[in-house]
Order: sequence, then structure tokens, then C-alpha cells
Amino acid sequence: MSLHPIDMAVIAAYIGLTLFIGFWISNRANTGLRSYFLGGNRLPWYALGLSNASGMFDVAGTMWLVSILFVYGLKSIWIPWLWPVFNQIFLMVFLSIWLRRSGAMTGAEWITFRFGDGPAARLSHLIIVLFALILVLAYMAYGFLGIGKLAVQFIPVDLAGMLQLDLFLPVNLRTPDLTGDLLAQREAAMTALNEKAFGVFLIFLTSLYVIKGGMYSVVFTEVLQFIVMTIASIGVAVIAMLHVSPDMLAAAIPDGWTNPFFGWELGLDWSDLLPSADTKIAKEGYSLFSIFFMLVLLKGIFTSLAGPAPNYDMQRILSARGPVEAAKMSALVSIVLNLPRYLLITGLTVLSLVYFSPYLRDMGADADFEAVLPFALREFIPVGLLGLTLAGLLAAFMSSFAAPLNAAPAYVVNDMYRKYIKPDATDKTYLRMSYIVSTVFVIVGTLFGLFLTSIDTVINWITAGLYGGYTAANVVKWYWWRMNGYGYFWGMLTGIVFALILGMPQIDINPLQAFPVFFAACLVAVIAGSLLTTPTEMETLERFYLKTRPWGAWGPVVESLVGKGQPASRNPDMKRDLVNVAVGIVWQTALICTPIFLVIQDWPKMLAALAVLAITSIFLKLNWYDRMRDYPEDFPHAEEAAP
Repeated sequence: MSLHPIDMAVIAAYIGLTLFIGFWISNRANTGLRSYFLGGNRLPWYALGLSNASGMFDVAGTMWLVSILFVYGLKSIWIPWLWPVFNQIFLMVFLSIWLRRSGAMTGAEWITFRFGDGPAARLSHLIIVLFALILVLAYMAYGFLGIGKLAVQFIPVDLAGMLQLDLFLPVNLRTPDLTGDLLAQREAAMTALNEKAFGVFLIFLTSLYVIKGGMYSVVFTEVLQFIVMTIASIGVAVIAMLHVSPDMLAAAIPDGWTNPFFGWELGLDWSDLLPSADTKIAKEGYSLFSIFFMLVLLKGIFTSLAGPAPNYDMQRILSARGPVEAAKMSALVSIVLNLPRYLLITGLTVLSLVYFSPYLRDMGADADFEAVLPFALREFIPVGLLGLTLAGLLAAFMSSFAAPLNAAPAYVVNDMYRKYIKPDATDKTYLRMSYIVSTVFVIVGTLFGLFLTSIDTVINWITAGLYGGYTAANVVKWYWWRMNGYGYFWGMLTGIVFALILGMPQIDINPLQAFPVFFAACLVAVIAGSLLTTPTEMETLERFYLKTRPWGAWGPVVESLVGKGQPASRNPDMKRDLVNVAVGIVWQTALICTPIFLVIQDWPKMLAALAVLAITSIFLKLNWYDRMRDYPEDFPHAEEAAP
């Protein structure tokens, strides 16, 4: 499809404005490492929240969410618990406050705050740096997948042909004068090469301002990107509501599609409407939906209790001005991400259900549900709004790529180069190293992306494999005083090894189904590694407890502090925090359901979702928001480590 000149002009204007803002604001990042990586802890919580939401509003994830809403209907709201999406609720209620109190610059620096600086702490420090870098590469490669698939549908340029990338095709496909099956194979192969070429080009544009401007450029450009995406999302939702009536939608979906609840089985039968959807459900293993739900809930609770992984989400929390602002930022993410994103997702989905289903039926068993999003955009979005929507999706890609790219040099430069190689170098030296490290990660992340093909496979590995391996060690570190650096190291190492094994193409094991087994293995490694070695120095534990004030098994540390005359007591908020988490998960689910019911025009269910949203909001206002404080009242003289 060829874009209209107006759409091309909108996209070009957006790219130009993004680059201008990124470079214009970059001078603020050149005053030191804390300024480059954390914005000097001067950025307001609402800007960080918009930025964080923008970083999560990615193209690959949006394509995936459109495809699962298409197939699973309202029951798809539970599938993103794979990440899990409700980890933002744990963060907003208590974990963002705990984490921000450290004053650390990175997750690895926080590990030193927790375990000290002895041999055990250095091992734990190195293993979290390794995990963080693997995670950064995984997110960058994942973001790379979606943008190429989208760009090749709309940009009328044979970039692969211009760059003579057909030299990488098999010899029998290099001749343009082919017919029949060979011609179809060549066209499919050239499309795949064009996806990769566009991905590389857009990564280059994004890298320009991120490498130069650090956190300042990332946050300010992501706020702009979020505004663009929100306008586009509202426009798509309005168009869907005008084109698809409730009766038209009802004729295109199976019974139970609009019901978010389920029994032992999924309860959707596509056999008469779209048999390939039943095939997809069976292939993904979601037919026995209750078992899937129990697994994602089990994994999600433990993963959320572990706190944020060392990626862009953690960087935003550490960038906040203070602990309470960090919690507000995490709360804002759920609001500003879910409402506009699900307007866009639902709008594209209902248009495709009514108008694209015949094409999917013609594809038979090879139906490509990830093509739903490009089809809906191509067929229904008018000139001008299409350019804005594509600019919004381009913004989503740039955000999701920029966020981990900003996190990578923080771990290499601050946690490796500065800590072990040149601790006394100048800030200019560290900034130059950051530019070099970012460039290397752009190249390596792009190379990983070139070899990936399936968005769903990558999502499954990141959420269940990589995060599954991270979970055990990072749950225990918050809630058990006796865990030490050795326990953390062996637990993380076991998790990384399991995740890499599950990621091998020859291993045909579902990472989610394997989660209980390798979580248990990681937990054994944590406990054994801790109990068979000496505890962390009590002074380190006391300093950590006084600043963080976690609840859990911290009795010996509290007793030691009281024995020294320190005014310390146990954190009494565990029950209240967990109640707020439970209510918060209901609140977040209502935030997701409301825009879906709005676009499909199911007014009774929308009113019910709004009622749930109102009741839970009032409860959280009284039992969470009004009771937040930067530091416990029984330790009023604690000082913030960061300026």
C-alpha cells in the first residue's frame, strides 16, 4: 500500500520533532552520570509516569494484544498476566517506595546496598548485571520484531532491493524472473528482508537522540510520543464505533466472546466462524483456561513480589524525586497506559473481526493473526489520521526501544567500568563510555532481532522463561534477613541457566508450564547458598532495614537495632498493603475492561466496570494514597541518599 502524501508528511513531521526535542534537551544530560541515567532526580512523577507508559506501549505488544483479543475476546484480559501486568499494582502500593528509598542509580547498585561490598556481594552484583544485560537485549530484539512488520505494510519502498539484500537469498531465488511457487517464495523472502531493513533504519533514528541525551531525552520525547499515541487511539476507537454496530459484531464472534469470565475450559467455539482460531487456541495450550489462569496467577504473584526487573521500569522508579513520587508514578502508569491503549486495540480488533475474518478463513491453517493490525489500519483509517496513527505506533516502537537502550550503559558504565576498572575517572569519560556502550548494544540487539520471527514466542520466553528465572532470588531478598550475596548469586545463576535452556529452539517445553519446577529449583539454590555460607554483615542489614523498612522476616535485625538504642520497630503495614494490592488488581482490571466495553458498545457491562472502578478508586484513595509517607514515622531523621 502507498501512503498518501499527507500521511507521509505527518510521519516525517513527527520524526523531525522527536529528533529536535531529543537533541535540544540533551544538554541537560551532560552534567554527570546521575543526570544522564536518572535525569538528576529532578523529573516530576507525572512526566516519568507518561514516559514509563509510553515505553510499555510497544508495536510488537500491541500487535500481539490485538491478535489475542480477536481470538479470545474479553477472556484475553487475563493473558497479559504472563508479564504480569499487575506488577504495577505491587509497585504503586509499596515496592516503588521501598526501592526509591535506597538512592541507588541502578538495580545492580541496589544489590550492593542490600548485601554490602564483600566477595558475596560482588558475586551478586555481577550476576544482576549479567541478567540486566540479557534482559535489555531481549527487549530490544522484541521491539525490533513489530516495527518491521508494520513498516513494510505501509512504506512503499523496496529498501531490501535498494540495498541489494537479495544477495542473502538462496541461489535459486536470486533471479527476479521467476514464476509459480518460486516467485511466491522470493516475494515472501524479500518481504522478510524488508521487515529487517526497516527495523534497522528505525533503530538508527531512535538511537541518535537516546545515546546523546540519556534519560532527559528519553522522558521528554516519550511524553510527546504518548500524546501522539493517545490522539491516534481515540480516533481509531471512534471510527470502529461508527463502522461496527453491536449486531454486526455479534454475527462475527462466538458465544462467550464478550464475557471475561470462564469455567474449567475456555468456552469459545470458533469452528463455524473461523476454524483456524480454534487451532491457535489449542496450539497455545489455553483450552484448559483454569489451569492456565492458576499458573499465571501463581507466577504473577511471585514475580510481582520480586519487584521490578533491572530495566526501564526500575530506572523510572529510581529517577523519581522521592519515594512517594515513585509510587504515584507507578499508579499513573496503569491509568494512562490501559485506557488509550485498549481503545486502540479494541477498535482495530472489532474492525478486523467484521471485515478481515473472510481473509483469515481463506488462509486456512496458516492464518496470520498478527496481520490483523496492519489490515485494520490499511482499510479503515482515513488520510491524516492514518499518518498520525502510524506515527503513534512508530512512537511506540521508539519508546520501547529507547527505554532499555538507556538502561544498558547504566549497568556497564556505572556498575562495571566505574566500580571495578576506573573508579576515579571524570564524568566526561563515563559519558563517552556510555555512548560507546549504547552503540554496541544497538548493534548486538539488532543482530538478535534479525534472527527472530515470532512475537508470541519471544513474549513467552521473556515473561515465563527469563522473568521466571529472576523471580525466586528477588522475592527472598526483600523479605528474609538471612539471605546473603551467595544465595542471591546461586539463585540467579540457576534461573539464568534454566531460562537460556528453555530458549533453545530444540527444547520443546512451555516456559509457563515449567515455571513451578524451575522456581522451586531456584528457591532451593537461594536457601542452600545462604544457609551454607556466612550471613551478610549486620551493619549492612541494619542500614538497609532503616532506610527501606520492608515487612517480612527481619526480626533479628530489628532486635539488633533496638539493642543498640536505635528507634526501630517492625513494619506493621503488611496486611494493609496486601489488601490494597488485591483491590488494586481489581481496579486495574476494570481500567482495561472499560474501554473495551465502550468500543464494542456493551453499555450494561461498561456501567458495571465503571461502578467497580469508582468503588475501588475510593477505597484506594482512603486506604493507600492518603496513608503514604516518604519515611516511617518512628524514624523521622532518615536522609535521602540522592540529591
